[in-house]
Amino acid sequence: MDDQPVVAAVDGSPDGLRALEWALGAARRYGATLRVLHVRPEPPRTRQEPQGAGPPGADEDPVLAQARARVDELGGTPSVEYVVTEGVPGALLPETGTAARLLVLGSRGRGGFASLLLGSNSLAAARDAACPVVVVPRPDRGGGEEAPVHRDGPVAVGTSAESPDTATLEFAFTEASLRRAGLRVVTAYPWPLQTMLLPGEVAPAQVDQEAMEHETRALAEGLLAPWRERHPQVPVEVVVLPGDAAGHLVGESRDASLVVVGRHRRRLFAPARMMGSVTQAVLLHAHSPVAVVPPARAEQ
Repeated sequence: MDDQPVVAAVDGSPDGLRALEWALGAARRYGATLRVLHVRPEPPRTRQEPQGAGPPGADEDPVLAQARARVDELGGTPSVEYVVTEGVPGALLPETGTAARLLVLGSRGRGGFASLLLGSNSLAAARDAACPVVVVPRPDRGGGEEAPVHRDGPVAVGTSAESPDTATLEFAFTEASLRRAGLRVVTAYPWPLQTMLLPGEVAPAQVDQEAMEHETRALAEGLLAPWRERHPQVPVEVVVLPGDAAGHLVGESRDASLVVVGRHRRRLFAPARMMGSVTQAVLLHAHSPVAVVPPARAEQ
């Protein structure tokens, strides 16, 4: 049994139950404990309440009771823990990532506006957690109310051919291997190229698009060699496309079982964690579950 649990965050919403179902499948794949976590927003205290008063225990929490019923209904469970705590979900949920293999959430919880595509707690967890975070979207993104949580299809991963994220690639290869699925490695190159000229400067020779694509593919194939060697059972297809990386990954999500993206490395003059525009766009619009993988410690 894996020492690091797969954590499913539940809040009594349908989105939370979809996340729970996805997390249960992940716990089976990894041979890990499933930890079902309910973070209750801390209510305002009144003067009459004793200072030691806290939230009800896991056996008394109605949200966890709903989660237990769903786990029992799904069956075939690994070891399961039920935990309730109290505080600010947007702060406490990312903290669970320090001791977790995965943190799984629905795209939206019970609060906020119905039109939101991504809730603030899911965004905070994907941006700040130390472990990979999987966000399970609502079924209507795929055009059907009964869209299944567990999808067939390849795993798709977005990567840069020039500066690949090793943690993201390793996670994607591992998921594809455990699922016995293929892996589509998507990398985009800028096109059309835009050159800003100062007065008097001469425009450089035009770069051929076919040459740009060929060079990008060669770089991508080269960087994938170590992972192909470690995961020879995973069929890999390299997809090289021009332009909008986020749009291409959202397109891949229509047929993928999972889309894997990386989180920005910290920068010298921006030490706070950053999501990245591509990752945020994929979280907002993907039809499949999305895994956001933090960079390896050596790359942070």
